Amino acid sequence: MASIDDFKAMIAGGGARANQYRAILTTPNTIFTGLDSARTSFLVKATSLPGQTITEIPVNFRGRQLFLAGDRTFETWTTTIINDTDFMVRNAMERWMNGINDLDENTGLNDVSDYVAQMTIQQLDRDDQVLKQYILRNCWPTVVAPIELSYDTVSEVETFDVTWRYTHFTSVGV
Repeated sequence: MASIDDFKAMIAGGGARANQYRAILTTPNTIFTGLDSARTSFLVKATSLPGQTITEIPVNFRGRQLFLAGDRTFETWTTTIINDTDFMVRNAMERWMNGINDLDENTGLNDVSDYVAQMTIQQLDRDDQVLKQYILRNCWPTVVAPIELSYDTVSEVETFDVTWRYTHFTSVGV
């Protein structure tokens, strides 16, 4: 019978902590956004490590189904941003989206490489050392969520979500 000490010995490093992470947001060189990546890393309040799915292809044969592996798809990635009083991150996201599709003229960049950037998510240990790193390739914001305002909200700092689309990721680490 396993004991609590056996269990404790199996958790390497005491377990990865969900609150020990760093998200590094960058923007394309072709769109001026005014984003300060170093400062933004502190303002990303919540995010996730990227997910992925390999779809299945059902093939029917004499009343039975054989499931074959299909194509890999990548889920969207979401970041929750703390809004500061200069709206630095929100303004940067709005400028980025405006570069992709202008609010007034409905025009935008034609070359995909002109409006995408790489994003990095790092899982850290308790000493701020990188355990695992994901680099999301060819990212661009698809949604900058609204900021809800209310007289009933007290003692809270505004936050908003940004939803990202990317083509794939690479990972290094553990």
